[in-house]
Amino acid sequence: MGSERSDATGGDTTAMALKILVAGGFGVGKTTLVGAVSEIRPLRTEELLSEAGQTVDDTGGVDRKTTTTVAMDFGRITIRSGLSLYLFGTPGQDRFWFLWDELSQGALGAVVLADTRRLEDCFPAVDYFEHRQIPFVVAVNCFANARTYGAHEVSRALDLNRGTPVVLCDARDRDSGKEVLIRLVEYAGRMHTARLLDTVG
Repeated sequence: MGSERSDATGGDTTAMALKILVAGGFGVGKTTLVGAVSEIRPLRTEELLSEAGQTVDDTGGVDRKTTTTVAMDFGRITIRSGLSLYLFGTPGQDRFWFLWDELSQGALGAVVLADTRRLEDCFPAVDYFEHRQIPFVVAVNCFANARTYGAHEVSRALDLNRGTPVVLCDARDRDSGKEVLIRLVEYAGRMHTARLLDTVG
């Protein structure tokens, strides 16, 4: 992802397109978030859950879930004039993790969605991005029947690196999802700038 040039109006304008991953455990709301914020009809690669998958997919806590992402979700949102985000929702099950390395190539950063009823489900995503030094924010998807925890409590429970943002959100709400993405872009920008300064200094 990078700059796109357009001269439809006769002048040259440069638009920036940034790649963002949306990750987290099975059934945490990744497809919902991408669909809520996308200004285009999102591409979805969902399939019905099958009896064969019951032996490998832990549906505890998400009993009403009937489909699962088997490749990725894709959407796009314009944050402001000249800045668009391309969103890639990753599959949540371990057996699809071979796709993560491909999807993470060229990504500015990631949103790790978390459900406080099953917080351990986002540990693998947190570990993945920390080990690859990909900036990420943890977005706690506030489900109606879940106990509410503060950002500091979630950060401590996940043993996050100091400074990693934790935000509360509603994955169904466009404005809430957009706020999460803005926080990520700001945080990733600071991280990339700090790394550039380290290499120069």
